[in-house]
Amino acid sequence: MSDRIEKEIEIPASVSRVWRALTDHREFGAWFRVDLEAPFEVGRTARGRITHPGYEHVIWQARIETIEPEHTFAFSWRPYAVDPAIDYADEPMTRVEFTLQPTATGTRLRLVESGFDGVPEWRRAEAFRMNDNGWTQQMQNVRQHVESNGHGT
Repeated sequence: MSDRIEKEIEIPASVSRVWRALTDHREFGAWFRVDLEAPFEVGRTARGRITHPGYEHVIWQARIETIEPEHTFAFSWRPYAVDPAIDYADEPMTRVEFTLQPTATGTRLRLVESGFDGVPEWRRAEAFRMNDNGWTQQMQNVRQHVESNGHGT
């Protein structure tokens, strides 16, 4: 196991279109499957109810760390914190960072989630495995969202 998850895809759309899918809280919520309460703002905690079947009991929370327009969007959260009987509040967070780069045919979207070494050992491997699988699916979700909701700018 590693301290970080890395994923990369190419999306046949402009950087500005992919950026909007990542940072507009309604668009993020559509592909990530979370009903977010408010727009993303650096230094604030974003919250919303997960809408993915089987996880509707989970309140998604992430502290918005970085919004560098059309380049970097990052947040910190507690990975795979889904058991309502566990208080995860004292656990360290991992950092999720999306970076965008224009390519000849669209946008390269790169995701890095780092900091798994800080997750308590008793749940680290499961959190890593679930998020690794989850990010594989979410990268496809964001691509499908952009493709089905217009390529424009």
